[in-house]
Amino acid sequence: MSATTGAVGSVPWWREPTKDQWIAWIAAWMGWTLDAFDFTIFLLIMVPISQEFGVPLMAVTAVFTITLWLRLVGATASGWLADRVGRKLPLMISIVWFSLCNFIAGFSPNFAFLFFFRAILGIGMGAEWPAGASLAMESWPTRSRGFMSGVLQGSWGLGFLMSALIYGLLYDYIGWRGMLWIGLLPALTVVWVRKYVKEPEVWLENRRKQREQGREMHLPLFAIFKRQFIWNTLTACWWMTASMCTYYSIWALFATHLQRDLGLPPLMTGLPLAAANLVGFLGMAFWGFAGDRIGRRWSMIIPAFLGIFITPTYLLSADPTWILVGFLFQGLFAGAMYSQMPSFLTERFPTEIRATASAFCFHQAAIFGGLVAPVLTYIAIDYKVGFAIPMLVGTTVGLINVCVALLLSPETKGRDFQSDLVVGSIASASD
Repeated sequence: MSATTGAVGSVPWWREPTKDQWIAWIAAWMGWTLDAFDFTIFLLIMVPISQEFGVPLMAVTAVFTITLWLRLVGATASGWLADRVGRKLPLMISIVWFSLCNFIAGFSPNFAFLFFFRAILGIGMGAEWPAGASLAMESWPTRSRGFMSGVLQGSWGLGFLMSALIYGLLYDYIGWRGMLWIGLLPALTVVWVRKYVKEPEVWLENRRKQREQGREMHLPLFAIFKRQFIWNTLTACWWMTASMCTYYSIWALFATHLQRDLGLPPLMTGLPLAAANLVGFLGMAFWGFAGDRIGRRWSMIIPAFLGIFITPTYLLSADPTWILVGFLFQGLFAGAMYSQMPSFLTERFPTEIRATASAFCFHQAAIFGGLVAPVLTYIAIDYKVGFAIPMLVGTTVGLINVCVALLLSPETKGRDFQSDLVVGSIASASD
């Protein structure tokens, strides 16, 4: 062991990062939490929206689908911008974008107006993750990156927890419009991000080298399909698609299942969602800690595999107690298997194309994930089987694919981020 490594190892992990590194991570953490809050509000109010505007529930789930599809547009643009001008600017743009869209949607005079603004919210939603993940992971020390990746990704559960609590406690007083208006509050964080957050040093140094050597990446998206990256890209897309389909099979229609199939009131609908998201946040921190010890892949494969056996416990029961307990365990396992997404995706690609590559691999999965709600709703309603069986099948198939895709992926635990140019010369030939 070198003297430097030994010195770092003797310092508690939370003291190793500098003040600027903590600020960068907190900025990404806030952005992802508030992104989740603004998006998941809609999952809780699809039934009352359907009733107020007199449209089929299938039409409301289509809003959800288009929102997810437009994430790819926002993510690709944000990833390109983050690789070209820095991680900070696209993060700020994204937060303002999705906050304003949610707020405006609360004034909808008709369903078409709501559809439009909730749909384009997806552009800002997609733009947040690549900028925030690159900012946080590039800024954070290698030793505890897996753990902080879990806490970062787990903040989505905290955002969902916030929306579930507000739904359970305030919905009867503010209605679905009031819940959307609350979505404006995240925009206030942009002032703090602009003032205090700094760009990661590894990106600044890499960008300087690109300019000095005349090897700037104008089309980073093309580079991830070059021979040296294609298998990495394809397995990342497979893993993310399976993960996204699993997530929406578990969460997207769970509230609808409790409302329509079981007739539970708002408090009993919000309680399992809030509790499971809190447990999921703690679970992601645990599996993130595991990721720094047993590797990125196994810290996701293990909870995914266990989630297969937990799924029937809450979906094949009408007992609120069993539903709550089963869904809590799902939050700890399949609900927490996403802990290494920020670390594993960003570590798989070099600095020049990191934001673009992680943006594309993460958000192309939204195309498939966006189909989950309408497809499962169609099966549940048209075949009159209820929501439980379609959700069970979707979750199980998704978890099996997660395990297989990760087994075929490279391990990246302990990988340092480098400022050296890796793909600039490849891209320059095709520019």
